[in-house]
Amino acid sequence: MSDLRITEAFLYMDYLCFRALCCKGPPPARPEYDLVCIGLTGSGKSSLLSKLCSESQESVVSTTGFSIKAVPFQNAILNVKELGGADNIRKYWSRYYQGSQGVIFVLDSASSEDDLETARNELHSALQHPQLCTLPFLILANHQDKPAARSVQEIKKYFELEPLARGKRWILQPCSVDDMDALKDSFSQLINLLEEKDLEAMRI
Repeated sequence: MSDLRITEAFLYMDYLCFRALCCKGPPPARPEYDLVCIGLTGSGKSSLLSKLCSESQESVVSTTGFSIKAVPFQNAILNVKELGGADNIRKYWSRYYQGSQGVIFVLDSASSEDDLETARNELHSALQHPQLCTLPFLILANHQDKPAARSVQEIKKYFELEPLARGKRWILQPCSVDDMDALKDSFSQLINLLEEKDLEAMRI
């Protein structure tokens, strides 16, 4: 982050503190961001989002159309629109992209070679889509707890992320449903990217 961005971030935080301490009325509401969450069936989208919302894992079912969850964090609320990942649904993903401020792409790092290739093609398509290409991306390499899981470096190379996503805001993070610290850290990094984009919009 540049010195200018750091200064702007501190000034904004000072303003929020001033509002909270010196102004009458409730403290400012947490910012809300509208995100779209995509990935193949079985990648673990529903399980990860339910875990973040402190919901029981026993009731998690695969999303067949789309669902929306408000995922609360200390400094933001993420309104996540999760899209089903079945073959007959993926062709309609782009209909739900409008209004998104960021993208969560979940992949199964322990999947078969065929499924990994399909996930690679879908991610490439999303990164280049006109409605998503300028948005922050959080790419989650899920199921890291499985023996066949590929490392982040292997996925980065296989997905050709360095050349494809050069100049974009993106994060590639390993995760599993049992590692809440890593999962929350991944989303904290995404919120930082969303806040940076907000600060840039304020300058314009």
